Amino acid sequence: MITRYSRPDAVAIWSQETKYKIWFEIEAHAATKMAELGVIPKESADAIWAKGKDATFDADRIDEIERTTKHDVIAFLTHVSEIVGDEARFLHQGMTSSDVLDTCFAVQLARSTDLLLDGVDRVLKALETRAKEHKYTVTVGRSHGIHAEPVTFGLKLAGYHAEFQRAKRRLVAAREEIATCAISGAVGTFANVDPAVEQYVADQMGLQVEPVSTQVIPRDRHAAYFAALGVVASSVERLAVEIRHLQRTEVLEAEEFFDKGQKGSSAMPHKRNPILTENLTGLARLVRSAVTPAMENVALWHERDISHSSVERGIGPDATIHLDFALHRLAGVIERLNVYPENMQKNLDRLGGLVFSQRVMLALTQAGISREDAYAAVQENAMKVWRGEGRFIDFLKADARVTLPDADLEALFDLGYHTKNVDVVFDRVFGQA
Repeated sequence: MITRYSRPDAVAIWSQETKYKIWFEIEAHAATKMAELGVIPKESADAIWAKGKDATFDADRIDEIERTTKHDVIAFLTHVSEIVGDEARFLHQGMTSSDVLDTCFAVQLARSTDLLLDGVDRVLKALETRAKEHKYTVTVGRSHGIHAEPVTFGLKLAGYHAEFQRAKRRLVAAREEIATCAISGAVGTFANVDPAVEQYVADQMGLQVEPVSTQVIPRDRHAAYFAALGVVASSVERLAVEIRHLQRTEVLEAEEFFDKGQKGSSAMPHKRNPILTENLTGLARLVRSAVTPAMENVALWHERDISHSSVERGIGPDATIHLDFALHRLAGVIERLNVYPENMQKNLDRLGGLVFSQRVMLALTQAGISREDAYAAVQENAMKVWRGEGRFIDFLKADARVTLPDADLEALFDLGYHTKNVDVVFDRVFGQA
C-alpha cells in the first residue's frame, strides 16, 4: 500500500489494531457459542468478553512473541492470555488458525467492498450530473482516434455511467461471494468444533457459512473477487484515458481542474498536465496486478497449504486501498472537470463536414445509386478535403455523380440528425424522468 494513494478509512480496515480486534471477536464469539453448547464454562466465556472487548492488543508485544513461536495466531492467543488471564485457556477450542485468518480476511474484504461501493456511488452521481448538464453538447465521436460522426458529450458520459452501474453490480456480487465464514477445525471436518459454532460466528460477523471449508475457505472465491476489482479498475482507466486524450493541447475539449497556485512542470511554467488521470492509469495497473496471483492461489495442496498467505497479505490491502482511492479521485475529476463546448464545435468543424459522409452516402443509395458507386463518389470527394483542397459540400455539389438537389444535400449536414435519439439512450441509462 502506497500512503500517497490511500484514504484513512480504507487503510484502517487493514491496520494491525483492526485485524487483532477482529481476531478477538471471532474467538470470543466462538467461545460464547461453545459455552451455550456446554463445551466451556459460561463464566469463562463471559470473562473473555469482559476483559478483552475493550482491550488494546499490543502489536509490538505480539510480534515479540511471534519471533519465538514463529506463528502469528499462537502469538496473538498468548498475548490475549496475558490480558484475559486463566480463562483464555478456553479460547480456540477445536479451532485451527485458518478459522481465524480466513474469517478475518473475509470481514476485511467485505468492509473494504462497502467502501468501494461508496466510491462507485460517488462516481455514478458525478457522471449523471455532468451527463445531464451536457446532454446536448455536440462533440465529435472518434473511432481509431480519428473523427467519425457527431455525438454529444452527455452521451459519452452516459456510457460510462452504464459501465459503472455494471461495476456496482460486480462489486455487490463479489462481496456476497467473498463474505463467508469458516470455523470447521483441522482439515474442515468439524471433529473438534460443533458446526453451530460456525453458524453463530458467521451471524455475529455478518457473514455466510462456507459450505465446505477444507481447513481453508476455497480460493476460487478470492480469485473471482480480485478479478472483479480488476475489471472495475479497468473501467476507471478507460474513463481516465478518455479525459487524458481530451486534454491534449491539440484537442482541449475537456480538462482536469487546475487549482490556483498549482504548478504543472518544474521546468515549463505554462504546463497544465493531466496528472490525476495519469495517476488513475497507474493505480488501475496496480489493482490489476493482484488478479494473476489471486488466480494462482486457487490451487492449494490437499486440504490446506499457506502458499496463498504471503500473497494475500499484500494484495488484500493494496488492491482494495488503491481502488478505493482511485474511485474517489475519479469522482473528484468528473465533479470538477472543465468542459469546453466551443472547442468541441471547433474540432467538429475541422474536417469541413466530413463527419456527415455516411449520411450523404445513404441518401445517394436512397436516390437509386448503388452502394458501391455512392461510396466511391463520397470517398473521392472526402479525400480532397483531407488533402486541404476545399469544402466537402462544395465538392459534392460539383460532382455529377451526386444527383441530389443542393437544398437536399445541405439538409444532410444537420447536427440535430445525430442527436435525435439522445433521449432514448438517457432513458435507458438513467430511467425516464
